Amino acid sequence: MTVAERYHILTSYRTIAMVGLSSNYYNASSFAAIYLAANGYDIVPVNPAQAGKREILGRTVYPDLLVAAAEHPRPIEIVDVFRPSGEVPGIAEQAIEIGARVLWCQLGVVHHEAAETARQAGLSVVMDRCCKIEHARFFGGLRTVGLNTGVITSRLAMQLPSA
Repeated sequence: MTVAERYHILTSYRTIAMVGLSSNYYNASSFAAIYLAANGYDIVPVNPAQAGKREILGRTVYPDLLVAAAEHPRPIEIVDVFRPSGEVPGIAEQAIEIGARVLWCQLGVVHHEAAETARQAGLSVVMDRCCKIEHARFFGGLRTVGLNTGVITSRLAMQLPSA
């Protein structure tokens, strides 16, 4: 996926189902959700452990994408995955079933077979990238909600041996 394609996704679609969005304010998924909501995105929390028990960020929590798509007033366009890579195939199948446009897998979340299944169904696929970081990179805001490194990578810097 090219930079231009990621930019197009973030400027074209506004409704994001965040699968695995945590009610823990200090969790990375919460940071991303708060930032994206503050930038005009409609965040749809999907978390089976929290569904029916509470709201997350003042929003109804759904047990899965199928229920979210049936009950949320707007179509889900981006499915943002904050779950282990092994869970991506099932999430991808639900994303296809609900007619999502994008399957976005967060940093460290990679499943090539599920990505290919989603692509074959017509979805755009982003893997191993953070929506929040990508948005901040394109539109400013790396300082917002805890990022001000000046480095945009998920890899550690190479350490040179000391003399």
